[in-house]
Amino acid sequence: MSLPFKIAGVTGWPVAHSRSPLIHNYWLAKYGIKGAYGLFPVKPGDLEAAIKGMVALGIVGSNVTIPHKVDAMKLMDHVDPLAKRMGAINTIVVTPDGELQGFNNDGYGYIQSLKDANPHWSATTGPICVLGAGGAARAIVLSLLDQGAKEIRLMNRTKGKAEALQQEFSLDGPNQGAVQVYSWNERHEALDGASLLVNTTNQGMHGQPDLEIELDRLPLAAMVSDAIYIPLETPLLKAAGARGHVTVSGLGMLLNQARPAFKAWFGVLPEITPELRQMIIATL
Repeated sequence: MSLPFKIAGVTGWPVAHSRSPLIHNYWLAKYGIKGAYGLFPVKPGDLEAAIKGMVALGIVGSNVTIPHKVDAMKLMDHVDPLAKRMGAINTIVVTPDGELQGFNNDGYGYIQSLKDANPHWSATTGPICVLGAGGAARAIVLSLLDQGAKEIRLMNRTKGKAEALQQEFSLDGPNQGAVQVYSWNERHEALDGASLLVNTTNQGMHGQPDLEIELDRLPLAAMVSDAIYIPLETPLLKAAGARGHVTVSGLGMLLNQARPAFKAWFGVLPEITPELRQMIIATL
């Protein structure tokens, strides 16, 4: 009996820029799996119909990107506890009996990208500075807390959004007091003694203004990471690299978050090969 042909994709609006098809179709070819991964451009008003349509069409699942990560979660039959805590999903798995399951692998992808860059990295080394308080920041802050971070200095241009994250993640329970909110104007001073600087804002992205931050106060042993992968080397990473910091681009997060999704759909935990990395870099 021949194996079934499995179809997955990425759901968003717009999605034409997504590199996910390159990643997953590379792995499908590498492991000899019968299947395809495509783009699912879905307007916000059509999201419910599109997700229900996955079951009807026999699609095995989908990644979920902007602007659907929060709304898609409401349409799942089952949501993984970690995704519930993050308040969003980035992966849908359709089970053989048609159940819709939601997961969020963004945090896993981010933490693994740090470990790939520095196998000895630990969230407990020292204070961590996080710029931004959007969806990426939610996943990253929660994952850093789960890794044992004792002090996260959170800054956002709209201070209220940072305070809302602080309230949700660290006002009580095991992480009580771990998230400290600084004003955007205090971002330079907040670098004092930090072990990691994370940019989750869109500043430095292609077509956006550069992130304005003075790295003078950041210890040279600190790592600097950016959730952005277009361009691969943002002005922040370029400046940090010139100072001698270990830098981590958003490409590692993108590649690593794709691995557990591929395994859930196609049954193989794939490798991130140098060939795959170079293939993606060539398109950036």
